Amino acid sequence: MKQIEVNGKSVDEAVESALKELNVTKDKVEIEILDEGNKGFLSLFGSKPAKVRVKVKRDYIQDAKKFLRDVLNSMDIKAEIKIKEEDDVIKIDLIGPKMGLIIGYRGETLDSLQYLVSLVVNKGHETSYKRVILDTENYRFKREETLKRVASKTAYKVLKFKKVVKLEPMNPYERRIIHAALQGNESVYTYSEGEEPYRRIVVDLKKN
Repeated sequence: MKQIEVNGKSVDEAVESALKELNVTKDKVEIEILDEGNKGFLSLFGSKPAKVRVKVKRDYIQDAKKFLRDVLNSMDIKAEIKIKEEDDVIKIDLIGPKMGLIIGYRGETLDSLQYLVSLVVNKGHETSYKRVILDTENYRFKREETLKRVASKTAYKVLKFKKVVKLEPMNPYERRIIHAALQGNESVYTYSEGEEPYRRIVVDLKKN
């Protein structure tokens, strides 16, 4: 990461000089005051310049965009990458054709890519942890609605046939949706069993 040390008559002047030289705004850098300086007697004798070290912060948003662009290019996929950050959550939306290749079977490719982008964004832990949500064609919302319907139908079957039901293996994100959907159900309860990546949800009757 680029950093420079600059002198000035005051700390503010030194910082301004550094920002001009780096061609960045103050919010994009980390500032370390090495010496506050001294104006000296009557500003004439024994004066000492202020000295600061200014380091440009890593732009994790651009890092994420570059990583995704490289992956998309390698897959020969053209897509617009939209990124916005709110409260330490980075939401990334991919827009373009061939998005089915990005989603993959039940979102597996999308989940894997989301995990890799998260590693890129949080590399070095220089800032607070950023949660990454990667989506395309509103897949996340559609999948969540599908899983809620699965949860409701499964609870109905368990109650009707008085028989435990084991769902197919799901990733942790999808299992959380099922658990949450049935958390308040008065007749059934859920738990997980098995090891990743074959861990699955079990829906059973509550014992009176």
